[in-house]
Amino acid sequence: MRLIIGDYPRRGAIELRYNRAVPNTASAIVRFPVLAPALAPALAFCALACALLAAMPARAHENCAPAGQWSIPGGGQIAAPEILAHAAKARIVLLGESHDNSDHHRWELQTAAALSALRPKIALGFEMFPRRVQGALDRWTAGELGEQEFLQASDWPRVWTYDAAFYLPLFHFARLNRLPMLALNVERELVRAVGARGWAEIPQEMREGVSTPAPAGERYVERLFEAYALHPEKKDPAPARTDPAFVRFVEAQLVWDRAMAQILVAAAERDPEALIVGIMGSRHITHGEGVAHQIESLGIKSVESLLPWETNDDCAGLTSGLATAVFGLPAPATAAPAAPPPRLGIQIRTGPDGVIVSTIDANSIGEAAGLQTEDVLVEVAGVPVKTSDDVRGLVGRMAPGTWLPLKVKRQTGLVELTARFPAKQ
Repeated sequence: MRLIIGDYPRRGAIELRYNRAVPNTASAIVRFPVLAPALAPALAFCALACALLAAMPARAHENCAPAGQWSIPGGGQIAAPEILAHAAKARIVLLGESHDNSDHHRWELQTAAALSALRPKIALGFEMFPRRVQGALDRWTAGELGEQEFLQASDWPRVWTYDAAFYLPLFHFARLNRLPMLALNVERELVRAVGARGWAEIPQEMREGVSTPAPAGERYVERLFEAYALHPEKKDPAPARTDPAFVRFVEAQLVWDRAMAQILVAAAERDPEALIVGIMGSRHITHGEGVAHQIESLGIKSVESLLPWETNDDCAGLTSGLATAVFGLPAPATAAPAAPPPRLGIQIRTGPDGVIVSTIDANSIGEAAGLQTEDVLVEVAGVPVKTSDDVRGLVGRMAPGTWLPLKVKRQTGLVELTARFPAKQ
């Protein structure tokens, strides 16, 4: 920003400069042939104005990626037809998201539709599905399954804890246009096992066809270490990058990235004329790391990455190389404090035969439903459950005032119960 005081060159002028891209900076250039006493007040104003401008970091992010516009990180704005035409020429395009942000999913649908108009032969890959449910995705896009049948066949309540409503418009878009959907992921149990034991200790038959990942770059390792150090279960206040637990943490992330990269690359190699679009969390994409790095190590260099960018995001993060381009989205409205998640009031553990009720709180919903300790939960909301995470995910989606059917196994046989969640007060 530039502010001119005076009318140089006749009597002199002061020019203030403030660089919005660099918060807390301001400078003044004084231009005049002879310093006149009358200019002293202007100099005083200059000092004040510089101080005020330098105190404006909160405004520094306002225009780095305007809402509704495409921008190049580290550069400037770019017209939508230009960036979309560029991306459509790639072999693989990666679209990032925050899983619980509705605008991110709307942007993904808009972008996928625009790319399909430019490159009609297109396939959509989803982080949300493990590869074992690929058959359900094929039946959905062929029109053989209804919406609820598809969610059940794809094991959605167990494999992905986020509300299906976020993703259904994308799924229907693929079905309407008969676009192939690709299950990119592996079972979470594999990723957990790598984090606990290390990749080398996982038997070949348990690797789900995932090949050994390419080593992570230094920047990716540093970013993963920052995340690792924030994990609540880390007891050491100063963990080290040489910790064996952190090494396994990196290996688990790389296996996750590699698995998705392999499916995307295989699809691109099966049909070189098709554009393969991968939809996944933004952390798997940024700075050409994660999935993009694994794709390139598998031999495909033509990879473009597109990310959403909210107008309240810190522009310090919008650096060169973050992505091919970002699309500005409005800052989300300030939400009311989140209500506590629904609880049955029970403690559970995963046993050899299923999910076992360990304890039941007095006056809890679980007690009112008739649950007993050592009950084995077989189904929740009609969905078979095998792990504690299965149960937590299903219970966590309950709305106030709804009923939750439960099927439990006791020594006397199967018992059907109903947990009633009170209406919101």
